[in-house]
Formats: sequence, structure tokens, C-alpha cells
Amino acid sequence: MSTLERLYQVVLDRKAHPQEGSYTCYLFDKGLDKILKKVGEECAETIIAAKNDVPSDTVGEVSDLIYHLMVMLAEKGIPLDDVLAELERRAQKIGNLKQMKQVDRES
Repeated sequence: MSTLERLYQVVLDRKAHPQEGSYTCYLFDKGLDKILKKVGEECAETIIAAKNDVPSDTVGEVSDLIYHLMVMLAEKGIPLDDVLAELERRAQKIGNLKQMKQVDRES
């Protein structure tokens, strides 16, 4: 089991078996709006850390973002395996630069 899978299992366990003092349980208790707010905050902090070019800060912020994304997935009932499978599917694609340029223009 990968580190991501182990972390996701901990998140799922906290959702199923709340523990007092757990930050993860606090997020689940506050609900989707709070979870999504944290995802947004961590995304912005990741961007700033990368722009500031301090690798250790970037690593920390990316880790925070991944954790909060996992809480969001758990709250929405989306298995981590679905995300990993999609990433694997995308990793198999070759030569889709033209498609990506089109997506960039549309967004």
C-alpha cells in the first residue's frame, strides 16, 4: 500500500470512527463548505510557495493540499482508487499535446 493509500485509509477511518481532538474529524464535522475552503486555501498557499521558490515550503504546502483533497474525496464518497486509476489512464496517453493546448485556450 502506498503512502497516499495509507493516508486515505486513515482519513476514511476518522470519518467512520470520529476521535476527539482529531483535525480530520473537525473538518468532517464542519462539512463540505469548510473542507472546500481549506482546499482553496491550500491551493493558493501552494502557488505562493512555488512562486517564492523555497522547495521545503512548496513540499509542505503540496502535502497540505493533498491531505485536504483526500478529506474532500472521503466526504464526497469518491474512492482514492478512482483518482489513481484516472492518473494511470492519463499516464498511458502519448501525443496529446494538441488536445492540451485546446483545453488551455478554452479555460
